[in-house]
Formats: sequence, C-alpha cells, structure tokens
Amino acid sequence: MSRAFVNEDQLTQTLALPERKVSTHPNYVTPRGLALLKSRFAELESERSMLLKQDDVSSHERLAAVERDLRYYAARVKSAKLVPPSSRTPEHVKFGCRVTVATPSGEEITYTLVGEDEADAEHDLISWISPLGQALLGAHEGDQVQWQRPAGEVALEVVKIEAPESKP
Repeated sequence: MSRAFVNEDQLTQTLALPERKVSTHPNYVTPRGLALLKSRFAELESERSMLLKQDDVSSHERLAAVERDLRYYAARVKSAKLVPPSSRTPEHVKFGCRVTVATPSGEEITYTLVGEDEADAEHDLISWISPLGQALLGAHEGDQVQWQRPAGEVALEVVKIEAPESKP
C-alpha cells in the first residue's frame, strides 16, 4: 500500500520510538560535561524548530527521534550534579581527576573520571560508574587495583593522581 494512503494515527504509531534509558546513578558532571549536555540540548531544539517547518514523512520520522532525544537531554541537564574541579592534587582517585595507571606490560595510560554522558574511551575519558572507574575510585598512588573486565581481571598500579585539566 502506498504511504499516501496511511492515516495519521498509523503514522504516529510507526514513529513511536522507545525512550532512551536514563541512568539510575547520580548524574555527576564536570563543567565540560555540563556544557556538552547543554550544547547538545540546544542543537536538538534548533533541529526540532527546523523540522516543525517541514511537512514530509522523512522530517516527521526525524522529528520523532529529535523529540525523544530532547526528552533525554532535558532529563540529563535537570538531574546534573556539577562537581567543581579541585585546584589541589587529590590524595586519592575521585570524580573528575586524572589518574595514570601502569598495566602489567608496563604501559602507562592516563584516564580522566567523568560523568556517563561525557565518557569517551577513545580520548581516555571514562565514566565513574564503569568497571574501570569503580576499580580506580578511592585508590591512592602506589595502590594496585583489580579491573574486572569481560575478558578477565587485570591488575593495574596507580602511578599518578592529578587535578583535572582546567579546559571547559
């Protein structure tokens, strides 16, 4: 059947997307993380305004996705708990700090513990609730932590703990 003969109720049912899952963990964010959430929300609002002016099936489908994402980002911005960066070097690993670890092979990797929406493994930004983040939280320099991975447990040594970089 041609889409020209689909009534609006059928179109609405077709466009019903599942909601994006909102984490049940506290939504701790760095200043950069909060700025990213607000920026993405503003981008989606702008896209929504543009899509509302169009009247074709593809824009209706995209509008449904944008509105779903707007609800998600609105909830994330509303629930955000800003954790201001410390200017002092922390004594132990905590949210927002940078931590350098040594792997069993001797390689050193520096991670920054961030909020869930800011996490980006490619840039070594890890969520504080990830298995690695949980293994590192509370550790001191010189401590060995056990990282529970699906591929098996890995021992990491905490080499250095630093205050976060002050980039927004």
